[in-house]
Amino acid sequence: MKVLISGASGLIGTELTKQLLALGHEPLSLVRREKRAHNEISWNPATGELDASVMEEVDAVVNLAGATTSKIPWSKKYAQTLVDSRINSTRLLVDAINQAKNPPKVFLSGSAEGFYGNGGETLLTEDSPMGTGLMAELSNDWEQEAKKAKVRTVLLRTTLTMSKRAIALKLIKLMINVLFVKSLGNGKQWWAWITAEDHARAMIHLINTESAQGPYNFAAPEPATCEQIFAALGKELRRPNLIRIPAWAMRLTAGDAADQILLTSHKMSAEKLLASGFEFNHPTIAQAAKYTVG
Repeated sequence: MKVLISGASGLIGTELTKQLLALGHEPLSLVRREKRAHNEISWNPATGELDASVMEEVDAVVNLAGATTSKIPWSKKYAQTLVDSRINSTRLLVDAINQAKNPPKVFLSGSAEGFYGNGGETLLTEDSPMGTGLMAELSNDWEQEAKKAKVRTVLLRTTLTMSKRAIALKLIKLMINVLFVKSLGNGKQWWAWITAEDHARAMIHLINTESAQGPYNFAAPEPATCEQIFAALGKELRRPNLIRIPAWAMRLTAGDAADQILLTSHKMSAEKLLASGFEFNHPTIAQAAKYTVG
């Protein structure tokens, strides 16, 4: 199986590439420069440059392109970059797929938990309504572009990715190691999460599941609050969790990203992914913390 990947150099793209190779598949990376290897394809989403003929050669396309949300605080210019980097890349891939006489069988395209806005205590399923705010609007627009593909399309509503390499997790571990942080805000907000290993495994599973289409929550079966995630990581790091960073301090340092990502609540259901036959290697936050720290 040939799989074309945008965002292949990122955290999830790297893990997906590794797993595809281990299974004997052939991942192809989209790169924003001249190609240097046989498994690279040059493109430029900003200028609409992509040789559409590549879609005749691949079995699946996985769209993970987009500027990181971890670069906070977001300036107005960077907030627009978050939007443009996702919409432009998705539109270019969809146009190329739709031009192909023999298109790939499936298109997996990124989205985010932000689609739901602040869900509070509500258990969020794929049928839950769109929320409000920048991330909700961005996630919805991102999904609407992906839905224009004339092939089976799966929308990846991604969450906090637990991994040693994840920027967010490095910062959280630093806060625990140095400041003995217990939570951000009151810590009762729900943080949906999934390990990088399970994220990549789930994508491969959905590529191979012909009935899979539409949105899927990429969240582990065990919900956890911000405080519970800090506690699980603190246990693995052998550090106490003592200090809450107040919400006002988060807003002061992180700006809009505080309310859009860090202080908002996403209690997401994994039932649709489980019902498709997927089995998690790290279904609990304790297992995920060990995976992240160990």
